[in-house]
Amino acid sequence: MIGTLRRSRENLPRALPQFGHINRFWDQNSQICMAKILPGEYYVTLSGEAVATVLGSCISACIRDRQLGIGGMNHFMLPANRGSTSGGSQMLPSDANRYGNHAMESLINDILKSGGRREHLEVKIVGGGRILENMTNIGQMNIDFVRTYIKTERLQLIGEDVGDIFPRKVIYFPAEGTVRVKKLRTLHNSTIIERETNYQHALEVEKVEGEVELF
Repeated sequence: MIGTLRRSRENLPRALPQFGHINRFWDQNSQICMAKILPGEYYVTLSGEAVATVLGSCISACIRDRQLGIGGMNHFMLPANRGSTSGGSQMLPSDANRYGNHAMESLINDILKSGGRREHLEVKIVGGGRILENMTNIGQMNIDFVRTYIKTERLQLIGEDVGDIFPRKVIYFPAEGTVRVKKLRTLHNSTIIERETNYQHALEVEKVEGEVELF
């Protein structure tokens, strides 16, 4: 068994060059190469891999070319309205939305550059739970943004599992378009909350790199 696991890890499908930093491993349960993404990351695969993450208030968009099976998933959050948490000046919606636009367009661009066709794209969205009690409902803000983005860009939304108060474990299989979602009704530690709180704080001080032009 150990030898099989070692051989599997050594023979993982080649990742696209821009995703060399993503944690990838052979998942024994699913018998597939799994790419695990964190807040602010995304991953696109051409090789029949799966993409996994754990969401609280964040959103993941699972997007693929339904004919070629090329696709991937992102994991993002809009910055909170600064006025609601610190009493400072408020961030304009247009400024906050740049973060979501960047997350969506980066994922779509890499799918298109890898051979996907825009008219063949299909989207499923997951996440946006209300787990950060000390903030405004950032989860709903994320849901509203991604629904508006999909409608504005005339993409095909074919499924969603959003809202509620629970974090979610998500696994996406772009080759077949399947999304597996497990709601984590009991948290044994505060890792998810701490991770998203730290991510939110980082968004408040970071600048999004220049606008992404849709390929």
